[in-house]
Amino acid sequence: MERFKGAVIVGFLRLFALLPFRLAQRLGAAGGWLLWITPNRSREVVRINLAHCLPEMPETEREQLVRSTLLDSGRSFAESACAWMWEPERTIGLIREVEGAELLHEALERGAGVVCITSHLGNWEVLNHWYCSQCSPVIFFRPPKQPAVDALLRRQRAQLGNRVAPSTREGITMVMREVRSGGAVGIPADPEPAVKSGVFVPFFAVSALTSKFVPNLLRGGDARALFLHCVRLPDGAGFKVIVEAAPDALYSSDVTQATACMSAVIESYVRRWPSQYMWSMKRFKKRPPGENKWY
Repeated sequence: MERFKGAVIVGFLRLFALLPFRLAQRLGAAGGWLLWITPNRSREVVRINLAHCLPEMPETEREQLVRSTLLDSGRSFAESACAWMWEPERTIGLIREVEGAELLHEALERGAGVVCITSHLGNWEVLNHWYCSQCSPVIFFRPPKQPAVDALLRRQRAQLGNRVAPSTREGITMVMREVRSGGAVGIPADPEPAVKSGVFVPFFAVSALTSKFVPNLLRGGDARALFLHCVRLPDGAGFKVIVEAAPDALYSSDVTQATACMSAVIESYVRRWPSQYMWSMKRFKKRPPGENKWY
């Protein structure tokens, strides 16, 4: 049964990627609109997250952000389907602007290791192709549950000669070795980790269990850290890639301080493009002792 489900999903993705890009985006947005008007778990998770993270926002305005978020989530799914199935060059051709590319090139030229940090903002699959066109990084990722989808993504995310590392013990070791040998890696920093692998730090003024992996990777070494994001331009115009140097606090020997710094930078991006963040992710599933669960 699982193999059948996986085959159906992969088949659907292949059909979706046959569409012209703007039509795919519109259909994705239509799917997001359906999520907004019908009762479903994704909509409720978005509402819960926004109510806790943006309590100062008027309720009517926040509900409009729920709508915009779900529409953008639909667009992200459609864009990702295209990015998974197209040749990478076609996806990269959708990037109209790149800000800060020289920072990446300077960091690579040092030869001391580059840790590129991203989050579930904008479209990380488009970003993956751009990043892998600049160097040959190891991309860290959390494998999907469907084996057929996992196999597809491992193959498609490594089309440009880079490698992928799942969030397993072996994958973590692979990333650490790459950085120590002077290579480049890409890490999404916002998925909620296991309790032993994270620390509670502020994210939108609420405590969020956040991975210590990046601060630990940087501590005591000479690797440089950069933040990479790929945001959606208005009216289906394409994407903009932004590269930003990490603040000094991210290199702190105090892991909690460094992790809080990383969280604050990601928050700054989400505040600029709030509807492009994946608020449907159960980012706050684990709560500090004594706090009630959100979901």
